[in-house]
Amino acid sequence: MTLKVGLLVGREWSFPPAFIDEVARRDAGVVAEYVQLGGTRMDEPCPYAVIIDRISHEVPYYRSYLKNAVLQGTTVINNPFMWTADDKFFEASLATRLGIASPKTVVLPNKDYVPGIVHPDSLRNLIYPLDWGAIVDYIGLPCVLKDAHGGGWKDVYICRTLDELIGHYDEAGLLTMVAQEFIHWDHFVRCLCIGQEDILPIKYDPRERRYHVEHDHLSPALGQRIVEESRTLVRALGYDMDSMEWAVRDGVPYAIDFMNPAPDMDIYSLTPHYFEWAVQHMADMAIRLAREPRQQRRDLRWDAMFTASRPDTGAVDGRGAALPSEIPIAP
Repeated sequence: MTLKVGLLVGREWSFPPAFIDEVARRDAGVVAEYVQLGGTRMDEPCPYAVIIDRISHEVPYYRSYLKNAVLQGTTVINNPFMWTADDKFFEASLATRLGIASPKTVVLPNKDYVPGIVHPDSLRNLIYPLDWGAIVDYIGLPCVLKDAHGGGWKDVYICRTLDELIGHYDEAGLLTMVAQEFIHWDHFVRCLCIGQEDILPIKYDPRERRYHVEHDHLSPALGQRIVEESRTLVRALGYDMDSMEWAVRDGVPYAIDFMNPAPDMDIYSLTPHYFEWAVQHMADMAIRLAREPRQQRRDLRWDAMFTASRPDTGAVDGRGAALPSEIPIAP
């Protein structure tokens, strides 16, 4: 029987056909195709062994469909239940909890609320006004103000003064914002993470917003640390498709942003060299999970996810040392 991998995509034109062709080229008893949906009945069986989700964060109906697919035994990349916990304040707390360097971060109350929320009656639990002095004392200046649930560099502001910070916050409207320490970095790395094992650290310039093909941009020790800490984070999250940004300051990599479960895989962004790596490794993972299903329903135990509990796969790092199968969180 031929197993099917479904692809949910948005406005991307290079990765989807390349991925579908690569899966077909393997001739492994697995085919990939675009998912077709038009209304879903409750408890409806899912015809796909695996679904690669690239767009449900912007299409709520797709997210509802994917949760049902998990219940039917489909492996969804990435787990739609985990996406529910995806925000930039949680990621900073999780990194810190796992012993990984992360910028000091504060999540702020919303500036505005939907109709029906009346201040102060509806917001009796909030301290008002905000103690901006204490916030700046903690995170420092300059700082970064950004949408806790955003991505793609939307609603991100570098604030050099307290007035700039308050001004951008006042314009945030219904968005939940985080204020974060600005890391004056010496080197910037974006890792593409596939299948919780394969980590590709790429030199990236956030000012130009582009990748650089430069294979020896990291020392062996720093490269190994970034790869190992990236594995720690994706295992804790349960993400099989992710990108992670690391700002290196004085030799220390800081996890700036690592909950990107629909990472950019466009050939013009990644460059043809890294694009080929992404397509091949995504096909490897999809075929493996189609033939050897992993029941994500068991992942709904949050404590297991956040300790990165996965069966030991015998994986090794670049020096041949065994990688741990479980990374505990301190009590």
